[in-house]
Amino acid sequence: MDFYFQGSHSGPMETFESVVRAEFAPKNTYLNTASLGLLPARAVTALRTAVEAAAAGEPTDMFADVEAARACFARLVGVPDRRVAAGASVAVYSGLIAASLPEGAEVLTAEGDFSSVVNPFHVRRDLKVRSAPLEQLADAVRPGTALVAVSAAQSADGRIADLPAIRAAAREHGARTYVDVSQAAGWLDLDADAHDYVAGVAFKWLLCPRGVAFLVVPEDLGGLSPLFAGWVAGERPWDSCYGPVAELAHSARRLDESPALFSYAGGRRSLELIEELGVAAVRAHDLALADRFRTGLAALGHEAVASPGSPIVSVPGLGDRQGALSAAGVEVSARAGNLRAAFHLYNTEADVDRLLDVLGG
Repeated sequence: MDFYFQGSHSGPMETFESVVRAEFAPKNTYLNTASLGLLPARAVTALRTAVEAAAAGEPTDMFADVEAARACFARLVGVPDRRVAAGASVAVYSGLIAASLPEGAEVLTAEGDFSSVVNPFHVRRDLKVRSAPLEQLADAVRPGTALVAVSAAQSADGRIADLPAIRAAAREHGARTYVDVSQAAGWLDLDADAHDYVAGVAFKWLLCPRGVAFLVVPEDLGGLSPLFAGWVAGERPWDSCYGPVAELAHSARRLDESPALFSYAGGRRSLELIEELGVAAVRAHDLALADRFRTGLAALGHEAVASPGSPIVSVPGLGDRQGALSAAGVEVSARAGNLRAAFHLYNTEADVDRLLDVLGG
């Protein structure tokens, strides 16, 4: 099925496929978005323009790009932009949340979750960190749990967390929730307002250059202190360049890292593309390809890790095939001993079939 919508670049009515083909032309069979998303042409053009303008001594207003990117991400996850901080790393924001917890607080994590989500809590030796299997995380919340930290989709194998159940269990026991959407934002419908903290890098499914990340906080900032606040965190940044910042931003911008401006110049355009196509259309496209791959795997006698509703497919026992696949022009990754394929908007049925052909020998 073709998705039609009002286009903003090529013509009055465009299909999903026509917009995507105008933005991407990979020279290989690229099925590794869970590691790094491809940059759309509009982002490459914006990056080139920003770099060339800076080299000419006439830099573009890249701070405006930061604000446009912040607003676009906010719309994608369903919150006002005043609740979104802009940065470059999930680990930094995990550390900020870890620093806000009182001594002895219990943090519950999912077994084998991505290190940037969990390690900052372990670094604080005075916290009590325990883990549970992803499927049992909601049941593992107990009285005294202060925070539940989990990825919406697991990096290693694509399994999706039961976020409604985790949220309900956390509320029942007075715990906060912290959700990493790095492997979910861009294809999974997300309601950031349902959680206390939501963070994510944007260089995967959101197709931004590395150096773009966001943190969503409650209206009251969720008890987070702006420990790394510099001049950009001021309510009036250009009046906050020297000495202590007299007035921090009244919004989540007080939690901003100093932005990687060139990354945001391109990232703004990538986020606009995801918004233009629509997450629902991207999700339908991605999942159809993942299901085609699972079906083909079964015909070859292989069984993927169960990850229903996810475009990330992990296959036990095939991780050692990654090098040969790359040599054949098929880019996937090896994670936790498994072969991991990730299907996104620029992939086609022909890409899936090419991967299956190479795996089948």
